[in-house]
Amino acid sequence: MANTVQTEWKDSVKSKEEFHKFITSYFQDHKELSGNYDDGYYFETYNVRLDSRDGLVVTLTTGSFTGQGFPIKDTENISIEDFRQLLLNKKFADKNMSLTDVFHVAADLINTKL
Repeated sequence: MANTVQTEWKDSVKSKEEFHKFITSYFQDHKELSGNYDDGYYFETYNVRLDSRDGLVVTLTTGSFTGQGFPIKDTENISIEDFRQLLLNKKFADKNMSLTDVFHVAADLINTKL
């Protein structure tokens, strides 16, 4: 099943309409996509969901275990097409990236793009 979704994912990015259908269908089935990263010093968590205006809401929380400061939480709204453009115009060189991997990278890049 995961390979099917990954193949559909890669194929859908080529078309604005197909990508929109894929993303909305994905979030009808999954409601949200969450993930995290932790290397013992730095951590981040992200959550992506479809909003009521047919866009995406990306929440990214980052922090450090070194005792410096508090975690920073940032929430951004992005259209599905803007997200597709991020995918097309950013350096996602690994064509075998999963949907989760791409959201993770996009969450990291969203503030620099917008």
